[in-house]
Amino acid sequence: MGWWHIGTDALARGRFVVSPLAEAVAALLTLHAAAGTHPGEGAWLAGHLPAYRARLAAEPLDALLVRAAISPTWNADFLTPTPLGEGEPTFEEELVAVRDAEPSCAVPQLEVAVGGPVPEPLRSRRDLPRRMAGVLEWVWRETVLPEWPRRRRIIEADVVARTALLSRGGWAAALDELCPGRMRWLGDGRLQINSRDYPPRSVDGGRLLFVPVTPGRGWSSWEGTERSAIVYPCAGVLADAAGPVVPEALGALLGRARAGVLVRLGSPKSTSQLVALTGQGLGSVGRHLKVLLDAGLVRRRRAGRSVLYDWTEAGAVLVRAPFSYGRANGEAPAPVLLGAGAWSTR
Repeated sequence: MGWWHIGTDALARGRFVVSPLAEAVAALLTLHAAAGTHPGEGAWLAGHLPAYRARLAAEPLDALLVRAAISPTWNADFLTPTPLGEGEPTFEEELVAVRDAEPSCAVPQLEVAVGGPVPEPLRSRRDLPRRMAGVLEWVWRETVLPEWPRRRRIIEADVVARTALLSRGGWAAALDELCPGRMRWLGDGRLQINSRDYPPRSVDGGRLLFVPVTPGRGWSSWEGTERSAIVYPCAGVLADAAGPVVPEALGALLGRARAGVLVRLGSPKSTSQLVALTGQGLGSVGRHLKVLLDAGLVRRRRAGRSVLYDWTEAGAVLVRAPFSYGRANGEAPAPVLLGAGAWSTR
């Protein structure tokens, strides 16, 4: 397995960052795989995959470059630069790191990703970083930017959830939940990054960055000893725009918007998370929560600086009740979807 030794200084300086470029790279990985990890990604792929394929068909060299740069085990380094971790850069500011990557390093990095010789048409090119930047620019403009405000709210909500977990269970609990089943805290300063047979790496200093993205893709990257980053998928309940089904009878009883808030509280969530998940305004979510609190269907508790809401026993019984509308049609009640994003690539 691949693991990092995390020094105390690096962990103390660890922080979550929002990276538009990482979101675009994750979107490219999803388009390349032509497969989503949750229903929201399936709908997004259906809307954008034909145009993406047409874009690569029009530029065969770009298509060859993308296939070489993305592999199941490793991505070409110039495709996944490590965020600076300072301020809130725009996509265009972050893209400079791809466009200005050293051309002479591109082919050796592709060889690592491919695991062998690079296809002949790419070997003598000195414009590969610029071409990759062009592909990412198209992915950002055509598939991510139109819904970036919604994606950003989801990312910010995920950070709230992670920091709340950090305040309750410490770094070990927070790191274990970044990518369940793949990443875990091993003790003695060791963090398992993935299940690959990679040599250990020491992260004793510099900045340790955690970068959430809404597609179900993830990777790690580093810039010498100065910065190291773990890009991870937001929890599935956040990333899946479709969310849990609101039973028709429950919607009639409470109002569809209020029922939409209630069904999402099977696990603790903050107001900002609910805003991101439901698409409702902060004031509306706040009013729904007050009514649900007064009715004894949800409870409120503090976790660090966050206030989290989840079901009371009465709320759980109400959401899970076998409403007659489904049984009349011979259907089982719709389950509450609580899936998690999948980890992929290096």
